[in-house]
Amino acid sequence: MNKNYTITSSLGGKISITTFGNKNISKGNCIILVHGFKGFKDWGYAPYLGELFAERGYFVITFNFSHNGIGNDNFNFTELEKFANNTFTREITELEDVVKAYQNNLFGEVKNPKIGLIGHSRGGAIALLTAPKLENVKAVATWGSVATLDRYSERQKQNWRAKGYFSVMNMRTKQEMRLNISLLEDLEENKNGSLNIKKAVSKLNKPLLICHGTEDLAVKLDEAKQLFSWSNNEMSELNIIENTGHTFGCLHPFEGTNAKFEELLNKTDLFFRENRTYERIKNGNLKYSNNVRRVI
Repeated sequence: MNKNYTITSSLGGKISITTFGNKNISKGNCIILVHGFKGFKDWGYAPYLGELFAERGYFVITFNFSHNGIGNDNFNFTELEKFANNTFTREITELEDVVKAYQNNLFGEVKNPKIGLIGHSRGGAIALLTAPKLENVKAVATWGSVATLDRYSERQKQNWRAKGYFSVMNMRTKQEMRLNISLLEDLEENKNGSLNIKKAVSKLNKPLLICHGTEDLAVKLDEAKQLFSWSNNEMSELNIIENTGHTFGCLHPFEGTNAKFEELLNKTDLFFRENRTYERIKNGNLKYSNNVRRVI
């Protein structure tokens, strides 16, 4: 059973939330799903994930960033002006707001909260940039995450400044979606600080699971390897899933699960339950040590 909520972020935006497994909230084991660029809480696999992890004993939060373009219609982009005005810093702040809402018992009384973040694509970057600041976030799993938010050429940036916006096409809906200059300004002002993923991963000091498909055409596998190289390898794991892409074989509307996605879900579940530390060996591979402890 799921429940819907709406909160107002500290920046004034409306954040729509769906929770799963409210009966599990007192256990303190919470998973928060952070959607990516052009993603939303009801996209494809998200409700299935919520229900599955709720059945496994977690309290699950899925949510829409206030400026992700989704309004009262939960499945279509009807707020393109807000989408255009979104920034990375806004998303970091709003993820913090969702965590605080959980910790402040908005969804039910919580004792000893232990939060795991799952971030997909750009949501992986937002999760990594936010997690070091939040004590109750105990572990992070990224799915097809980017390793940099600066994904634009100098020529694109010049045109962006000249026009005042940058256009992207949503291939699913065939909508032109604009990004205002505020997003580029946010990136340039904070790329060496609060939006520096390398710095965030290097100081994370929390268990990290990096999952990536070998056939990901949206975000190259090299970016997952880059994230892993920056991380504390004694607390992190790079999990490469063969023969699957950016959304791990899932579509929107959701047409059902598949073997690769179930592999991803089971790996993520195991990661949140048990943190295995690793030791480097000479050929660059990893081996399990005997140190096993519960994460969330």
